[in-house]
Amino acid sequence: MFDLKANGTSVKTEVVAGTTTFFTMAYVTVVNPLILSQAGVPFEQSFTATIIAAVIGTLLMGLVARYPIAVAPGMGLNAYFTYSVVQGHAGLGYIEAFSAVFIAGILFLLLSMTSLRRRLIEMIPANLKHAITVGIGLFIAFIGLRMSGIITAHPDNLVALGDLHQPSVVLALVGLAITLVLLSRDVKGALFIGMIITGIIAYFAGMLSFTSGIMSVPTLPEGILVWNPITAASDVIRHGLYAVVFSFLLVTLFDTTGTVVGVAEQAGLMKDNKLPRAERAMFSDSVATVAGSMVGTSPTTAYIESAAGVGAGGRTGLTAVVVAGLFVVAAFFSPLIGAVAGLSAITAPSLIVVGCLMMSNVQHIRWNDFDEAFPAFLVILTMPLTSSIATGIALGFISYPLMKIVKGKWKAVHPLMYIFAVLFVLQLVFVPH
Repeated sequence: MFDLKANGTSVKTEVVAGTTTFFTMAYVTVVNPLILSQAGVPFEQSFTATIIAAVIGTLLMGLVARYPIAVAPGMGLNAYFTYSVVQGHAGLGYIEAFSAVFIAGILFLLLSMTSLRRRLIEMIPANLKHAITVGIGLFIAFIGLRMSGIITAHPDNLVALGDLHQPSVVLALVGLAITLVLLSRDVKGALFIGMIITGIIAYFAGMLSFTSGIMSVPTLPEGILVWNPITAASDVIRHGLYAVVFSFLLVTLFDTTGTVVGVAEQAGLMKDNKLPRAERAMFSDSVATVAGSMVGTSPTTAYIESAAGVGAGGRTGLTAVVVAGLFVVAAFFSPLIGAVAGLSAITAPSLIVVGCLMMSNVQHIRWNDFDEAFPAFLVILTMPLTSSIATGIALGFISYPLMKIVKGKWKAVHPLMYIFAVLFVLQLVFVPH
């Protein structure tokens, strides 16, 4: 089914890759419910909802689209849901806010059934596709550095070198060193083995403990929150959530597109600058968004941490199936997963290394043509600095047509690029971030 031999992989490699991706992104099972709890969503409700959305989206991505890409609630999107939507609209409850996510998900699903999604991927210039991959690489490396404490906040310079005497920072550096040694020696599954060794060190150093136990039974205290499209649409109209729906739709559309293109490019899955089965990949994400909103979580997106699994050798949908299976297991082991995911020093080295691996695409960018170079540079620069894949893509989409117009090459730009450039300008100017 997955054509492992033709893709130069094996069951063992795919299992190791899936496990690597899962542990690299397992923090979502803890962080997502914590953020949504500030919008009033009960922790157990959003924890189980996170698992449900991740399992549905990732399983579809593996079985239908057959890509080694995991799907789960997006980190930036949950913050937008909590702080800008629920807390930013007086008198708006989280159930009504989930109605907006539900409607955006349905629109997303309808779009995924058209050829627009495939055309969207194909219209992105090759230069921007390479830039998206590099930008994502820098972004996830920055996440790893920040989560581990190697890089910390600074009141004047925004970021600075962290305290290298902190135990968590030392552990992250040790884990990074171990992972680099394994990679240098061409050890199969180096990223995953590095995480295991780092976890063992953390346990014996007293930094990793399981005080809350190992297992717990998943529950949905409030059941299904949204299910009727008519009721959901009336909630959107009554509270005037049109901009919210538009923002969810546009950000999810390009967050997923950018991640899928970036990870697929790294895995060598792009064919003649096109992504096979593109509609299926987007369909998987849109179904997960609809399902997640029904039970209590913000929109889903393809996860950039999937690149860690690709770095470990994952090339087919079997990697995603393994990730989905581990999310099911995680539903019953929330204390254990929470403990491992809560110690960022264990997973941070993988993110930093994968960031390095994704940088190789920078060699394919046409740096000698300034009208091609600057939009690519803007994408690469702004993804890590704004902590948003969608914002980086937006600025690339806006600057690319402008540069071509100035250069007198406006006919070389796909008409859809102009449309989305205008939409991105409206989104950046009028929708809160």
